Amino acid sequence: MRGGSTTGLLWLFLLLVAVSGATSAGQPNGARLFARYCSACHGADGRGGVGVPLALPAFQASVSDRYLRRTIRHGRPGRVMPAFRRLSDAQVDAIVTYIRSWYQGPRPVWSPARIQGDVAHGKVLFARHCAGCHGDHGQGGHGTGVTFSRPRDLPIMPPALNNPGFQVAASDRMIKETLMKGRKGTPMRSFLAQGLSERDIDDLVAFVRTLGGAEDQVEALAKGKGEPAVLVYESPYSVKETVEAVKRAVVGENFRLIRIQTLEDGLFPRDRQTPDQVIVYFCNFNFLYKALAIDPRVGLFLPCRVTVVKRNGKVLVMAANPRKLSPLFNNRELNQACDRMHQVYIDILEEATL
Repeated sequence: MRGGSTTGLLWLFLLLVAVSGATSAGQPNGARLFARYCSACHGADGRGGVGVPLALPAFQASVSDRYLRRTIRHGRPGRVMPAFRRLSDAQVDAIVTYIRSWYQGPRPVWSPARIQGDVAHGKVLFARHCAGCHGDHGQGGHGTGVTFSRPRDLPIMPPALNNPGFQVAASDRMIKETLMKGRKGTPMRSFLAQGLSERDIDDLVAFVRTLGGAEDQVEALAKGKGEPAVLVYESPYSVKETVEAVKRAVVGENFRLIRIQTLEDGLFPRDRQTPDQVIVYFCNFNFLYKALAIDPRVGLFLPCRVTVVKRNGKVLVMAANPRKLSPLFNNRELNQACDRMHQVYIDILEEATL
């Protein structure tokens, strides 16, 4: 009887463990979701990197859970922060809960109340106190803040205040509280400590709410949808003649030739490589430096290259379309650089195939 009782208790214990495991397995794991979707930019411990240091007490004390949820949902169009629209509400809540585990203080409650102020006066104050970090139109700090190999002007990237993601996530009260108290551990100082009055701060909040210009960020992200992944021109010349024409066109665009190689170079012995598949590598180092300063991830598709191949009796000249690639990086400034590079590719391909 005792043995049977012991066996019964063992089975009951195993059943409870199984049920418990199934229940916990069914709940989203905030730590794992954060590691997968957030840590690359915000750091594994939330202390920041490319993104805002989420574990910073001054940040946690100034943002509501709703702000965090809306930021995850809407992202920051034209900036590094993507929109995670495919995550379920439960997954978003799990991430927010995990982020909050780094802070034990009181959480601000989101308020829909609007703050009234003098917009004209707020504009003057913004130009004097805010534009130096946040940009003259609230467009945010320059580039992305990815500075692994060079110094950074500021320890974190000033956010884009005119961004639709920020505007939909932030409440007036949050903006006001940030202006009044500042953010300890960042360049954001208390405006009260700088001599502004609470009425001045109300005027600033009113002006921040009028900031526009974010529509072109959304438009820039949508541009890549209708673009071909590869730019292709047909050449009337042989592969060898076309490669020479590409080289002349590259130099004509003030780019420096890096190397010429077959597509199979390094994959097969030289005598087994197909001679009718050639890549021309080139670079403009001034342009490269500026592009890397905007976003070092651009190095993933640099240096520039044009491929010449013979296929079905036709000689084709091809290049990856920068306009198709740029929206993947969610960076408005990089979009502009890719627009320029797109035109350079078009000019080279057209010149080489005349």
